[in-house]
Amino acid sequence: MSTSTGPHTLPDSVVIVLFGATGDLAGRMVLPAVHEVHERGLMPEHWRLVGCAAEALDEEAFRDRVEEVLDRSDVGRPSDWATVRPQIRYAAGEFGPDDPGELPRILGEVRDELARESGSEPLVLHFLAVPPVAFRSIARGLGAHGLAEGARVVFEKPFGTSLESFESLDAAVKEVLQEDQIFRIDHFLGKEGVQTIYVLRFANQLFGSEWSRASVDQVQIDVPEDLDVANRIGFYEATGAALDMIVTHLFQVAGQVAMEPPADLRDPTSVLDARETVLRAFRPLDPTQDVVLGQFDGYRDIDGAAPDSRQDTFAAVRLWVDTERWRGVPFLLRTGKRMARRTQRITLVLKPPFGPLARELDTPNTIEICFSGDGEIQLGITVKTPGPDLSYSSGKAVLELDDVPGGEPISPYASLIHDALIGDRSLFTTAEGLRAAFTAFAPLQGPERPDPLPYEPGSWGPEEARRLAQPHRWMLGE
Repeated sequence: MSTSTGPHTLPDSVVIVLFGATGDLAGRMVLPAVHEVHERGLMPEHWRLVGCAAEALDEEAFRDRVEEVLDRSDVGRPSDWATVRPQIRYAAGEFGPDDPGELPRILGEVRDELARESGSEPLVLHFLAVPPVAFRSIARGLGAHGLAEGARVVFEKPFGTSLESFESLDAAVKEVLQEDQIFRIDHFLGKEGVQTIYVLRFANQLFGSEWSRASVDQVQIDVPEDLDVANRIGFYEATGAALDMIVTHLFQVAGQVAMEPPADLRDPTSVLDARETVLRAFRPLDPTQDVVLGQFDGYRDIDGAAPDSRQDTFAAVRLWVDTERWRGVPFLLRTGKRMARRTQRITLVLKPPFGPLARELDTPNTIEICFSGDGEIQLGITVKTPGPDLSYSSGKAVLELDDVPGGEPISPYASLIHDALIGDRSLFTTAEGLRAAFTAFAPLQGPERPDPLPYEPGSWGPEEARRLAQPHRWMLGE
């Protein structure tokens, strides 16, 4: 078993080893995020990036590839590109336990360079931007070739596709790495809007005092997408919406909303313990009562989809959190493809007020957190309609997070890479948290899984999903 470096401080130097460096995920997400960390001064003074992939490239060709990727991205090329370019190296080869390719040699050279520059041994951060099927082989390769000792390893999702597959993968990885070396990334937890939950709740009595079943009727977590799946049909036929989004992203966001106050919000262990405790309180889903699956019309006509496919492109679930704070409050989670719009939103639907107006109001007050883009907070409130009569209207007060003075939003991947550099695991999933999530999700993978119901592209999903929100409605879009 390996040991890890001390947490929560930026190391003097680091080498980031990017597996799958020529792939789509690296190009779209990881390389721009590494650049953002560097540009914002969040990278150690001494650093290197080592790309590792099977493609036979020399280092200049890989540097050209990185330059092209950054030029196409929103962040653009680094302002000091002439200085950054030589810090990028490339190790070709199918890395695994039997054949390490060029990585041990290149990594050894880079570590020696950084040790001379900084005067200390560099941290090694392995980032696995590869399909999950490669996780075991790469982890075993790290152990077989002596590249795991003292390193941190970032795994993309999904880390398992069921409780059984998670346990098997976790056991294989733990043959090489300790839990505190493992950073299972969920970019939803890196979003500014999701992290805003902490401060909104714990620094504002107005909201913190309402954050329980005493004031909240429902919690809705809504991630509709208007995208098609034609270019990902193989993935979707094997996975579907519920497995892709509910058990991974939305369960974790629900954990952020539902957790008890951590003992110390600045202590990653306290935050992790609070989130994992509430994840263990998730009641296993009841597929017969609390789940509606859907499939958009025309899905089976896509080239690559089975003509009789029962795969879901829409999932809505009613989750129960069996803690004293949330007992009896449904958490409604909804996601899907080819829906009416694309957004990401948490809505706390508040109970009716006490007093003389309690029976006159038909629109509930809400606390809404949008976690798409830079994020925003909305309050759905009731006000008097201007005029001589006592009548009421619903309005919204909006605070966009990128308007908050004194700061600049950071992208989720850049935020999480920086956290991995300093050893802060509070926004990463842990073995215990994933075990609890897959346990709650397991009934939906059993024989009682419902058939998906049809829905029109551009709609809000199957009509049947509306019953989950009763006596209210889905606050987004309906």
